[in-house]
Amino acid sequence: MCGIAGYWNVRSGRPASRAVIEAMARSLRHRGPDEEGYWLDGALALGMTRLRVVDPAGGHQPMANEDGTVQVVYNGEIYNHGDLRRELEARGHRFRTRSDTEAVVHAFEEWGPACVERFNGMFAIAAWDSRARRLFLARDRLGIKPLYLYEGPEGMVFGSELKAVVTHPAVPMAWDLEAVDDFLTYEFVPAPRSIVREVTKVLPGTWMLWREDRPGPAETGRFWRLQAGGRPATIDEAARGLRERLQRSVRRRLMADVPLGAFLSGGVDSSVIVGLMSGETPGQVRSFSLGFEDRSYNELPYAALVAERFGTTHRAELVRPEILELAERLAGYFDEPFGDVSAFPTFMISELARREVTVALSGDGGDELFGGYDHYRAHRWADRIRWLSGSAPWRLVDRLLDGLPPSSRKKGPVNKAKRFVEGLRRPADLEHARWWVFWDLAERRALYGGEAAEALAGRDCFGYYRERLAEARAAGYPGLQGQLYADVTGYLADDILVKLDRMSMAVSLEARVPFLDHEVVEYAMAIPPEWKLRGGVTKWILKRAFRDLLPPEILGRGKEGFSIPMKNWLRGPLQPMVHELLRAERVRDRGWFGPAEVARLVDEHLRGRENHAHRLWCLMSLELSLGGLERRAAERTVARQEVTR
Repeated sequence: MCGIAGYWNVRSGRPASRAVIEAMARSLRHRGPDEEGYWLDGALALGMTRLRVVDPAGGHQPMANEDGTVQVVYNGEIYNHGDLRRELEARGHRFRTRSDTEAVVHAFEEWGPACVERFNGMFAIAAWDSRARRLFLARDRLGIKPLYLYEGPEGMVFGSELKAVVTHPAVPMAWDLEAVDDFLTYEFVPAPRSIVREVTKVLPGTWMLWREDRPGPAETGRFWRLQAGGRPATIDEAARGLRERLQRSVRRRLMADVPLGAFLSGGVDSSVIVGLMSGETPGQVRSFSLGFEDRSYNELPYAALVAERFGTTHRAELVRPEILELAERLAGYFDEPFGDVSAFPTFMISELARREVTVALSGDGGDELFGGYDHYRAHRWADRIRWLSGSAPWRLVDRLLDGLPPSSRKKGPVNKAKRFVEGLRRPADLEHARWWVFWDLAERRALYGGEAAEALAGRDCFGYYRERLAEARAAGYPGLQGQLYADVTGYLADDILVKLDRMSMAVSLEARVPFLDHEVVEYAMAIPPEWKLRGGVTKWILKRAFRDLLPPEILGRGKEGFSIPMKNWLRGPLQPMVHELLRAERVRDRGWFGPAEVARLVDEHLRGRENHAHRLWCLMSLELSLGGLERRAAERTVARQEVTR
């Protein structure tokens, strides 16, 4: 695993600066603390920082072909690199190392941009072909590994994280207010936008190619997208096919020359992964769990049950985090604002695992593929009671629930009912997404002021998700399957995988996701929706496929989610940060929000009248992230002087 960065002044021809590429790469040192490497060729510069996982001694990057005319920097793992090596050797290519990076080098040399169609893995790749004077970028099918891009008058700049791109002194630092609007809607900034107006994210399953003889916009290709295909004939066939593919996926992801383990929450998904790992390497699996003092957020007993079942070497901690210091640290790792509070436990479990292993397998992706979230069930309930909405009894229930204070527990009947009714007030064409957004249009109009009110007036903040649903229908996925498609290509890629990548890489831990092997994803999306959400049971087909493997206590559990008591922390240890980041003077100086509306949200939450944790944490995360990027912009003076000499 690595951090990669680079730039090519393909339009101006200005010679690349060693000082600039070193500054870009070193901003990614947390992603690869073991070594760094650079390649400069006229106006082009490549850089990387490496975490040694496969062939620690031989996998140095940039890595070249036999005559040095192709240079590659690459972040990720290609799990089928052994098969590719044999095919490429049969075609005359000579290998000097055991590294999967070298398979990328020769695959690009042999097949050009089409090489990515042959890769099974997670990756962000930059390949320089000095003979043809062309630069190639690509990002894996599901977006597991990140890749940011800026294109300007001189050329292009890229990096694994936003911080690397904006370290380049030619990249303008101006905020994208539409990205702010999206963030406050979804708690993440959806691709291809970033919070910096002229920096974008390369879309998953996409490659880009720049040529010196054609210095205009890059040639772009989409090498993978989900399309509805043939469905399994029977339930037993679906369960058997799913289990076989997941077993192969786990087997591939045990490829490592360093210690390896697994995150274990005690939920179905992580328990399946640990069970399959134990089948491949009995008695050798290391598992990691954490819990909280608040019992409604603590899943350690379930994790211990699974660890005992499979005989893992298990490490569990009850965490009492220094939450103020941690909140500021995590904002620095994300760069962009990120409102999903499960980032905190993801970081903490990554930190726990990194004490013993360099690679950890995760159960992420199972909920999006098999309908594991409560909002899929909420959508079905909404369909059933549609006739009741608008009636006098329903309006009375609505008002009564509005008047009830939220519970301090993680879930519970009051919290669930309030959330359900809140979602019903949102546009019905959002389908299940009505239950995972937190700002209605009227509330947003009350929030915005100044420049933001003017710039965002009349904007459809739900447009991004409506596009995902429309794309799903065009690809042949109606109903629940369309909702799953929208979440796999949207929420999963831009929230869950961003969180997993940044929080694991923050401690130099490589996280692997067996559910997101593209063969598993394609098969799972062909399974009929009525076998996923069946009689109110979520992930029914997954549970059936592994009913002989998992303890009954795990199979019968509902979805809990990997979360923290943020609503309680905001009233407790984080309260000083609430007052500092959201004080009226600071809000007024930013110029985007009405201080009175922000003050109302703070007051209602701190007094326990309402649960505004999601809204308040988003506003706080936004301010933390913008402040960090503003400080980084102020530190670019030396690099700017270097590049303009």
